[in-house]
Parts: sequence; C-alpha cells; structure tokens
Amino acid sequence: MRVGIVSNLYPPDARGGAELVAQRVADALYQRGHEVFVLTTQPYEGVRSLFARVRERTLEVVYRFYPLNVCSLRHGSGVPFLVRALWHMIDLANPVARAAIRYVMQDERPDVVITHNLKGIGLSIAREIQARGVPHIHVLHDVQLSIPSGLLIAGQEQAWLQRSFLRRWYEKAVKRQIGTPNLVLSPSQFLADFYRARGLFSTTRLVVLPNPLPPGNAPELPHRRPQMRTRFLYVGQLEEHKGIPILLAALDAFHDEIELHVAGDGTLMDFVAARAQRDPRVTYHGFISLHNLLSLLENVDAVIVPSLCYENSPTVIYEAMLIGVPVIASRLGGIPELVEEDVTGLLVEPGRAQELAAAMRRIHDEQDAWWERTTLIRERAERYTLEGYINQLEEMMKEVITRRRSITEEA
Repeated sequence: MRVGIVSNLYPPDARGGAELVAQRVADALYQRGHEVFVLTTQPYEGVRSLFARVRERTLEVVYRFYPLNVCSLRHGSGVPFLVRALWHMIDLANPVARAAIRYVMQDERPDVVITHNLKGIGLSIAREIQARGVPHIHVLHDVQLSIPSGLLIAGQEQAWLQRSFLRRWYEKAVKRQIGTPNLVLSPSQFLADFYRARGLFSTTRLVVLPNPLPPGNAPELPHRRPQMRTRFLYVGQLEEHKGIPILLAALDAFHDEIELHVAGDGTLMDFVAARAQRDPRVTYHGFISLHNLLSLLENVDAVIVPSLCYENSPTVIYEAMLIGVPVIASRLGGIPELVEEDVTGLLVEPGRAQELAAAMRRIHDEQDAWWERTTLIRERAERYTLEGYINQLEEMMKEVITRRRSITEEA
C-alpha cells in the first residue's frame, strides 16, 4: 500500500508523544513493505518554504512546508491571546495547507492517508483528503479538536470559556473541516468518550487502539537496584500544566534519601535548572533522545507523571512499562487506563503535593518490592507492542480501502 502520514510536527522536530507515535508507525509500515510518505511543517525559510517539497529521505519520504499564519506553532504560549485567537481561525481553513496536501497526494497517489495532530499544520487538510476520495484515518492525541489549546485543566472543566459560545462555535467549525474520516482511532477510552460527548465523530466509526511501545526489546537489568538512594524521573514538557511546581514542592517531604531527575524543555526550563543548581537532589538533563531516555529509565525506581491537565495516553508511561519501571501519575484522563493501581504504579489526585510525596515515600520504603515487579510490569507492556499495533492498523487500512472502493464502484 501507498500510505500517507500527516502530522503537525515530525522528528527530529518534536515536542510531545504524538510526533513520536507518528514516526514509529511510519517506520514500521515502511519496514512491512509499504511505500510511506509524511507531510509535516517546517520553520519559515522564505517563499519557497510555503510549498511542500521533499526535505528528507530516510526510511519514509518526508515533505515539509511552512503553513502561512500570523505566527508559528513553535512560538508556544508566549504569544498574546488575540494573536493566538487569529492563529486558530486561520489554522481552521488554511489555504496553504490545502494546497500542500493536494500537491503531495497528486504526486504520491496514496491508497490511504493517516492524519495525526492537525493543529498548526491545518485542519482543512482532512477536508481536502476526503474531497479527493482518498480513504482517511484520523488518530486522536488530545482534546485540541474541542479546546484550541489542547489543554483541559483539572478543576476548570466548568470554567466560563469551556461553557461559552466561543467553544461551541469552534467545535462547529472543526466539524466542518475535519469532516467524516473513514475511521477514527483513539488511544484511550477517555478521549473517545470525550469527543462523543461533544458531538464529534457521531457518524464515524471510532476504535480505541492504545499507542504502541518503542521498537526493540527491553534491556536486561540487574537483579537489584545498584544505587542506595531512590531515584525518580520526570520526562516531558516543563510547563505549569504538567505539574512541575507540584513535583518540586513534593521534594520538601524528603531529605537526601531520594534523587529527582528531570528531562525535557519548556517555559519552566530556567526554573528547573535553577532548582537543580541549589538542590543537590535534583539533576536536570535537558532534552534527551529516546535512546538516552531508555538508558536513564534503566537506572531509576519510578517515573512521575504529575499532570494537572487531562492526558490522553502519555508516551512516557509506555516507555517506563517497556523497561519495567513503576509509574506515579495523576488520576486523570486516560492515565488510569494504563497505570494499574498497586500493580504497575500508583495514582494520585492532581495538584496535591502531599499526596504525591506520600506515593513517592511508598516507592522509597518498598523499593525492593517494586523492583521485584519489573517482570510483571514488562508482561503488562506486551499488550502494547509495535508489532501488534501495526497488525491491527494494517487490517483497518485494508478495510477502509475496500469499503471506499465499493462505494466508488456503486456510485
């Protein structure tokens, strides 16, 4: 099959798990013998960058372009509210994005196109795919099709903005642009239910398919943890909504019996780096590659995911399970679907530093018992193998292609 993959960002340009999932799927489909191309964004580099063109040929062919807008997806949260509002409106029906996908599909002639996050590359890409009669599978990653920022903070579910006409208007506009994909995949039941409740994809087949693990086998680990102090690890964006201040506040309950390792970047990078300079318990690693992350995971006692926002299916939890490391995470969104209480980790209420510290204390006090669960955690991870994910995805791709051809022939 000729398979197209569309993602607003794509490695090496990545800031979250969605881009890594897109790349893992693209690489795995290529290795299965499919012809794969990717359409994604790039920074502005003159007028030529407005046109999609091949920028990389590794396993898959990668087309990149700059989706003309008032600012870039990479500018983040520092953009003023009114500018961001205008950016979202342009992003809904960006003609440069429609031209890009139209050109690439004419050149590649895909049998099916799989779209991931479309915010920042152009939601109208979905509409263009369907208008050209190409089978379309959309993969959900967060709440961005209902909430422009993609963030729903715990405790703010009934805030005025969530109940306002602005959100209802935005959802109606999204429905027009996202259209009716042949199939929608949700990594969590939480996210599937969220969109059903908002009236999106009401006439579309929606399947829950958890994200895949990283490729490769888990490394062999020693029978006992080599260090004396208990090591905790946070990996991800360094932002308020990810619970970084709550995590650092939880350290006040400990002396020097623990270590906290932090990896990632974001607006709180300087805040974390400053804490690491004055607190010998904290080590800041900056942004790290997947290879280095897996090496780091081999030497920690637990991963912490203290999110204040509703998460879908955090990639770092899959990576921790692959190694056999327990996870302490917020009881929020799709996280409880991955973390089994007292089996593969511990769940805490979001935003409560004392409760988070208590869970960390339990890992510390029961370090050897949790280490003995390494094999069990790895066994739980086997349900999320990349091979199994691709097997299911291939069957679903064949199904949507066959159905589309039948409809075309009948017409």
